[in-house]
Amino acid sequence: MIETSPSPVDVVPPCLDEAEARPWVLERVPPSRRVPVVGNGSTDGSADIACALGAYVVHEPRRDFGAACHAGQQPRSVRSPAQRVASTVPTRPPVLAEPGEPWVEDPYARALQTGRGPLYLRRMAPLAPGVAELLPLDVERWCAAPDAADIDVLHRCTGPVLDVGCGPGRLVAALAARGIPALGVDVSPAVVARTRRLGGAALRRSVFDRLPRESRWGTVLLMDGNVGIGGDPMPLLARLRDAVRPGGRLLAEAAGDDVDERLTVRVEDAHGRHGRPFSWARVGPTALLHAADVTGWIVTGRWTAQGRPFVELHRPNAGQDRHGMPKQEHTTADDGTAITVLPADGRP
Repeated sequence: MIETSPSPVDVVPPCLDEAEARPWVLERVPPSRRVPVVGNGSTDGSADIACALGAYVVHEPRRDFGAACHAGQQPRSVRSPAQRVASTVPTRPPVLAEPGEPWVEDPYARALQTGRGPLYLRRMAPLAPGVAELLPLDVERWCAAPDAADIDVLHRCTGPVLDVGCGPGRLVAALAARGIPALGVDVSPAVVARTRRLGGAALRRSVFDRLPRESRWGTVLLMDGNVGIGGDPMPLLARLRDAVRPGGRLLAEAAGDDVDERLTVRVEDAHGRHGRPFSWARVGPTALLHAADVTGWIVTGRWTAQGRPFVELHRPNAGQDRHGMPKQEHTTADDGTAITVLPADGRP
């Protein structure tokens, strides 16, 4: 009797409106297994999320478990995420906001529905003399197609891409249209729904919660003032350093003026409707570069486009120190003398 090794077996998970559960499932599939996710009539963007996480998607419109399993096992060539079937799926209406939660209040959701402001962050007391009480939010730009400054950032992205605080989803959708796997995370159900309607993949999640593909993202985006998330750039940049893979990059947008502020603010519209106060930060280029250095990022680029300042940061590869140089090993000779062991290429 001749024994043969079993061939790799596909894991075929049928998928019917499981956007939030899909990352948990896919992360627990062994990397040796192929994963054809069967989009079994989902209406919540499950298929796009599965694609953004590296699976390929087969579309089966019949809402039947047997039909889904059958569709997933049909002979096929392995498709890349950009070649998936049924890339656009209608989505549900936005989930109702939870009362009192920052960035989820009606003023923010209403502004996204119309694509227009005015919308502000209001500084809470006490205020220093001469400091503006209202900080305008650029809702119109967020809801429009990517502009020239955005496109410059998109050209620097290496997939897979995680857009932190993805907002209305213009960047996630643009990356998906280019065939680059991308996932947006945001705490607002309204923006997650809007991102999915645009054809992007998005999850309602805080960046400080567990994320799909921990330590495996090629690029992380921190745009539109989102370096202010949490009220302090240090914990945020440290968190994102853990999320990106070694050698991966963070593309971050700084505030237009060279500031370094820790604030308590609330989202407010022109009629005074507002949400609950929360912690925020305004971080200019100098403060952002300092935070990057402290949290172990390597600065590899800095530029300004359309008045918006950006920085490019890289997580060191294994064997590199925080400055991108090969790590040196230190030992002690028999006589107690300290010795520095140089890398193989001999550089100090």
